[in-house]
Amino acid sequence: MTNQEEDKIRKAFAAKDWNDIKAADSWQIFKIMSEFVEGFEKMSRIGPCVSIFGSARTKMTNPYYKLAEEIAFKLTKEGYGVISGGGPGIMEAANKGAKAGGGKSVGLNIVLPFEQSSNPFIDNDKSINFDYFFVRKTIFLKYSQGFIAMPGGFGTLDELFEAITLIQTNKVAHFPIVLVGKKYWEGLLDWVKQTMLNEENNISEKDLELFKIVDTADEAVVIINEFYSKYLLKPNF
Repeated sequence: MTNQEEDKIRKAFAAKDWNDIKAADSWQIFKIMSEFVEGFEKMSRIGPCVSIFGSARTKMTNPYYKLAEEIAFKLTKEGYGVISGGGPGIMEAANKGAKAGGGKSVGLNIVLPFEQSSNPFIDNDKSINFDYFFVRKTIFLKYSQGFIAMPGGFGTLDELFEAITLIQTNKVAHFPIVLVGKKYWEGLLDWVKQTMLNEENNISEKDLELFKIVDTADEAVVIINEFYSKYLLKPNF
């Protein structure tokens, strides 16, 4: 642990008087509100979109980068805009594919001390920066008509399971979730089925129907199209 990390821990546990708490928390509320307002105002005018999640560390030479780019391109040709996390890697590939397809290319960027910076393929009027992960995830969920989960790390898993949980608990509409890359996801899914379902009974058999797993761009786009051919496109809540 670095000195800087230790300082953050000490600061978190440091005693504060009422004035300090009130001042800091009050200003934080206004900052959170401003992020929600900006997100709602910009996204409400964009129209139906599909979010593509994945690692910021994926290189352009990685097959998953090319696959994310292809999926985004084909989605735009079907009339969808594409929302990414706004950064490099898979997110960049998604915005790049959307831009190449002439579709709307949205970036919901999170401000981080490392890794994350906006990629150049986001439409100028459709880039939003966030300090708070929970605000950013709310915007993703409210304005996405489907999720495409490419291989990624903890952030991708966080976004994926947030979406699954909200659908499972009927907090949002049952929109399609597509996991791309059977080889990448099969270990996790085996654990979900064997441990969570069969051994511990922490989920139901029906919960496994909340997402699909595919290997190709065409399969992913077909799932999105088949689902929404039955419904009018609209925000989720």
